[in-house]
Amino acid sequence: MGNVPAMKRILVVEDSTNERLGLRRLLERSGFCVRDAADGFDALRQLESDHFDLLVVDVWLPGMNGLELVSRLPMDSRPKLLIVTGDDTAETLLKALREHAHQIIYKPFDPKQLMETIKGALEAPDSEEDIQVLSADPHWVELRFSCDPETVTRIQEVVRKLDSDLPEKVRQSTEMAFHELLMNAVEWGGHLDPSSKVQISCLRTEHLLLYRIADPGSGFKLEEMGHAAIGHAEGFPFAHTDVREKNGMRPGGFGILMARGLVDELVYNEAHNEVILLKYLKGSEN
Repeated sequence: MGNVPAMKRILVVEDSTNERLGLRRLLERSGFCVRDAADGFDALRQLESDHFDLLVVDVWLPGMNGLELVSRLPMDSRPKLLIVTGDDTAETLLKALREHAHQIIYKPFDPKQLMETIKGALEAPDSEEDIQVLSADPHWVELRFSCDPETVTRIQEVVRKLDSDLPEKVRQSTEMAFHELLMNAVEWGGHLDPSSKVQISCLRTEHLLLYRIADPGSGFKLEEMGHAAIGHAEGFPFAHTDVREKNGMRPGGFGILMARGLVDELVYNEAHNEVILLKYLKGSEN
């Protein structure tokens, strides 16, 4: 990660005196120009009269919570937003995304991780449309986002938080399958082009977990997938490695086949540019 200009201006909004002053000292030692506020009303006055590059705000503040504060700021002039909170509910996460928070850091946090996240936020391009929240119901989350690796990393963290209450074995298998197919969508469908968008849906019921991934590409045909394990007859999982080597491609090609083994059902549309992953929850091993 590159060096962020030292005099970037940051406003820290936190009602706990110890945490607020601790954050301020941490940021000032890293060369930032830092102001602070103990509540949303003071923060709003400072934001209306001064310029800041980044707003670091707690959610639960007296009188006006952090997300209400952000919603009062005009979109075209607000600073980048980083949420630091002890509230790890899906509702708060999705509200923060809807307010275009660059990232959420959960308390207690590692200072080094916080500084890396702050530098990443300040270095990221200005864009209010990198992640769009189409549905914020925790049982039906729908997002549209840019095909770039940094945004994909943020999306995977969102999905991980949404599924954090699942049994560990179920959570790990679905996360791995989702990761493989999301990277396929972004790399092959979106060609890592930030102007292209991937759309995902995450549906959750008592009995079922469903992911839908729709990429902007034209799809693929299995008969043209000689470079992937899925494109060869069952019982020949390594036949594609010769094809990849011959064409100078990096090792790999197991993504779809692996994902199929990690979930209960994997269904593509006719064009193969949309895929649904199904994991049945009743009777799953804990």
